[in-house]
Amino acid sequence: MPDIKLIALDMDGTLLTHEHEVTESVKSAIKQALEKDIHVVLSTGRGFITCYPYAESLKLESYLITANGGQIWTVEKELLKQHLLETEKIEKMWEIGESLQLDMWMISTERVFRAERPENFYDYEWLKFGCNSFDEATLDKMVKELSFMDGLEMTNSLPTNIEVNPQGVSKAKALQFVCSEIGIEMENVLAVGDSLNDMKMIQEAGVGVAMGNAQEAIKKAADFITDTNELDGVAKAIEKFAL
Repeated sequence: MPDIKLIALDMDGTLLTHEHEVTESVKSAIKQALEKDIHVVLSTGRGFITCYPYAESLKLESYLITANGGQIWTVEKELLKQHLLETEKIEKMWEIGESLQLDMWMISTERVFRAERPENFYDYEWLKFGCNSFDEATLDKMVKELSFMDGLEMTNSLPTNIEVNPQGVSKAKALQFVCSEIGIEMENVLAVGDSLNDMKMIQEAGVGVAMGNAQEAIKKAADFITDTNELDGVAKAIEKFAL
């Protein structure tokens, strides 16, 4: 079994319950890992603003990977790396999504836009685009439209959504950078997630763990399937592989 020196945790559907809370068992497992000098890194599709409060409450001391790897931060709020979407492309994606009547959100370096657009897209720098629909055919139309645009990386954080970053951006790439900063290898990483935006980090980590509530593709790619986010799946994975 690899010597785990870093634990990378997705947030929604993984670290967090459906009520966006961290259970006491998960808090305890993370605390024990920190006491063993294991880095615990939140690796999320969320932007920094909605990620940082959880890092602070868990007393994390390492790095934060936000916007699916679009930004890498220290817990001291120092931005180490950033990858931006071209403004012209994010405006075009919004227009396509609007024509398909999709629920949309966009993460800029300053704020998150949900179901609204800025007066001028060029007033902001953009990290990620997301859209959601419970109609599979509509979502497929969006994927088809996006496939005609160059320079995009498409994943999801739920089966009902699409998330778009600049091409080449992923949680795995961001973790490789973090590992190089710390002086460890991806072999020393325990990565836990539930959706397609977690796929590459689960495949490349020394131990890749899928949540019990994960999408089937993630379960097939993982080394191990833990319990669900409602039943302390993260705590059980940490206890099994890192403590």
